[in-house]
Amino acid sequence: MLVNLTDSDKAIIRSTYNIVDGIAAMYGEHTEVALHSLDIDNPSIVKIANGHVTGRSVGAPITNLAIEKLKDGNQVTEPYFTRSICGKMIRSVTTIISNDSSTPIAMLCINTNMDAPMHSVISSMLPAGVSFDTITESPEVFSPSANDMLTTSISKFKSHADSMGLTKAKRTKEIVRKMFNEGLFNVKDAVSIAAQEIEISPDTVYRYLRQFKKEA
Repeated sequence: MLVNLTDSDKAIIRSTYNIVDGIAAMYGEHTEVALHSLDIDNPSIVKIANGHVTGRSVGAPITNLAIEKLKDGNQVTEPYFTRSICGKMIRSVTTIISNDSSTPIAMLCINTNMDAPMHSVISSMLPAGVSFDTITESPEVFSPSANDMLTTSISKFKSHADSMGLTKAKRTKEIVRKMFNEGLFNVKDAVSIAAQEIEISPDTVYRYLRQFKKEA
């Protein structure tokens, strides 16, 4: 199942390096993310984050179990459990990375230390200096549709403008400006939705947009 990697294959593998870092940043220091190259000449880890979980680093050989998972033919494995050399209970999921010809060229392995104290796991997921008590409002809008995303964002911008004590005209302009700066007018029907939510005409929205584009 190991292969002779082409330059294109190696480029695909390198393009996933930031995914390794992203997953590790999401789940914290108790989750190791290891990217294995399936190069027949050197099947080994080419990128790893939080290697302290299993005590490995770049260059460590691919494991026998990883090879077995590769032979199973599943693109994403079911979670499975192993123990590290130092006895940690590890919960793992492995994803196969393939090239344009659907040939497996790498494996992305996510390994979580199940023996880590829960408070430490949760703490490692938070940015430095942040606690759950300080998280009061989400800057990101999770909406089931683009229209819902727009109306929720506009509502937030309206509240912000109201807190500034602006005149009606300046308040309206501030809301449209915030939408413009966030790139929301790239969303379909954004002008008509903005006009409806702010209670102004579409022509007024367009007038502000022309002004903002000139200033940009």
